Amino acid sequence: MTDEPPLHRRAAESRPENEPPQPSAPAVDGDGVPDSGGPVPLTAPRDGTPEPVATPEELAEVVARFAAGSGPIALDAERASGYRYSQRAYLVQLRRAGAGTALIDPLPLGDLSSLDAVIGEAEWVLHAANQDLPCLAELGLRPRRLFDTELAARLAGFERVGLAALTEQLLGYTLEKHHSAADWSSRPLPESWLTYAALDVEMLTDLRDALDAELRRQGKSAWAAEEFAALVLAGTRPPRVRAEPWRRTSGIHRVRGARAQARVRSLWYARDQIAARRDAAPGRVLPDSAIVAAAELDPRDEKTLLTLPGFGGRSVRRLARTWLAALDEARQLPDTQLPVSPAVEGPPPPHRWAERDPVAAARLARCREVVVRIAGEHRLPPENLITPDSVRRLAWQPPVEITEAAVTEFLRGVGAREWQLDLLVPVLTPALETPAQG
Repeated sequence: MTDEPPLHRRAAESRPENEPPQPSAPAVDGDGVPDSGGPVPLTAPRDGTPEPVATPEELAEVVARFAAGSGPIALDAERASGYRYSQRAYLVQLRRAGAGTALIDPLPLGDLSSLDAVIGEAEWVLHAANQDLPCLAELGLRPRRLFDTELAARLAGFERVGLAALTEQLLGYTLEKHHSAADWSSRPLPESWLTYAALDVEMLTDLRDALDAELRRQGKSAWAAEEFAALVLAGTRPPRVRAEPWRRTSGIHRVRGARAQARVRSLWYARDQIAARRDAAPGRVLPDSAIVAAAELDPRDEKTLLTLPGFGGRSVRRLARTWLAALDEARQLPDTQLPVSPAVEGPPPPHRWAERDPVAAARLARCREVVVRIAGEHRLPPENLITPDSVRRLAWQPPVEITEAAVTEFLRGVGAREWQLDLLVPVLTPALETPAQG
């Protein structure tokens, strides 16, 4: 958290002439506490809740409006995580000064590149951009510049970085978040959901301005610019495909032996095919806990299978033959086709360092201490100063010649930004040296 009272932004100070007036934030006393007794609930967009845009003609009108607007573009997207197999966007929200708010239903439209053509060069304002950039890219929406309010808040030292928490702290308004886990793939979308979606971008640019002012006050604007540029670059890369995604099954650590792990693998892929075909979240087809239970017991008939936890639901029972076939497939595999432990990329888990390499373990402890200290001095979460994996890799196998130039080259190679190098290299370099024995 910053060491100054909350910033209750007055948007009118920098509002373009054609932007409707912002609702006034509650009056605050000298300590930054609202005189009204607390933050004001924000329950409706200032211009009302717009109807979702669903036709090419309506989209063309939105494109014209946003082309005529000015300033940054506030964006958000709603997915149906937990309900659908895909991570596509089921609603896109935008707001811009002079253009108002638009809610776009991408299902009947598909491609939104015509919108990207008129807003692409503007700064986009998103909250937790890494969550929304992939699904926006699927629609042809790719930022060239952005401002991430969640990341900005982390860099500024705020402890609570959710959108609702920041809007309350910095602007004096509360946002309801009770529809965040809703099934946005359902149609028609209820009016209350649309209002919720519109409010997510209602004050996003005001929040951006407040956080930008705080970053400038702390001398961190250049840091944020590097981080935002890295987000834009990452958004242009294809998503990483995991080699063995089944190994992420929750509870798999309880499954002992290669044959039992083969059962997890076989059930996982059987479920994945069904989930993809139905466009349903895999956990709704068969819970991870059920996969683990079946892998441990290896039931051979339907009666035994259906007694296991997670197999009692009607839709799961209807697929009993599918699950039994998957188990039988794993049972028939020759030993040469059983899963083998994947080759470990990078250093081993830190809890094993003391046994395998005590010198490296001591080096890691010194490096971590340095990172925590520097992060504290600059009021940053340590993981935003440098990724824990980068520190582990450096400590496990440091450069042969430990110099600032070599450490800089190493950290730059694992993705460290220039501002991070400036802060860390002078103090990490000596931490990598093994202290002389007294």
